[in-house]
Amino acid sequence: MTRWATFDVYGTLIDWRGGIGSELARIWPDEDAERLLERYHELEPQVEEGRSIPYRDVLAETLALLASEEGLGLPPGEEGALGDSLPSWTPFPEVPGALAELRSGGFRLAPLSNTDPEFLAASFERIGVPIDGQITALDAGSYKPAAGHWERFFERYGADRDQHVHVAASLFHDIEPAGGLGLRAVWINRLGEKSDLPRAAELRDLSRLPAVLDELVPATV
Repeated sequence: MTRWATFDVYGTLIDWRGGIGSELARIWPDEDAERLLERYHELEPQVEEGRSIPYRDVLAETLALLASEEGLGLPPGEEGALGDSLPSWTPFPEVPGALAELRSGGFRLAPLSNTDPEFLAASFERIGVPIDGQITALDAGSYKPAAGHWERFFERYGADRDQHVHVAASLFHDIEPAGGLGLRAVWINRLGEKSDLPRAAELRDLSRLPAVLDELVPATV
């Protein structure tokens, strides 16, 4: 049987907070970048809800909304700053090795991401590990936590749910909806958060992920 590991990307594999936060600090160097980042984190799902617009537009709309709410001027030419910077956002250090080990161990890898295909391609070029499938917001016609990404994944790749695990950092976008769909999920709790949401395992990063997924979905001969 084919084993599948699906992944959220930004926040799980790629340093989303670092990428967004550094741009906010650059645009508004005199403001509290951490506070702006937390508010951005709250606003982006509101912009995404019930829509299927390109993620580049989500980034631009959320940045403009943040500026408006905070009474900050958005300098000319910075409207697309987040989308322009996204291809340079860096993977977490352990990610390339962990994904390469999973793939060499027989897992097929597929990101399920609230992003655009060109952004995903740029990020996996940085990670440097091939993938075996992908579902973006464009494919799903929606943004997580809506179920479209998982529905389209199983429809497109014919994966056996008993041979599948989803891996993600976001409780809101991934862990809660995956649980609602009856899917096993591994929570990558990089921020040391607390939650009572069900999950198959909880890890601080991906270092031990290959061993954990082998336990959850043992290889069959």
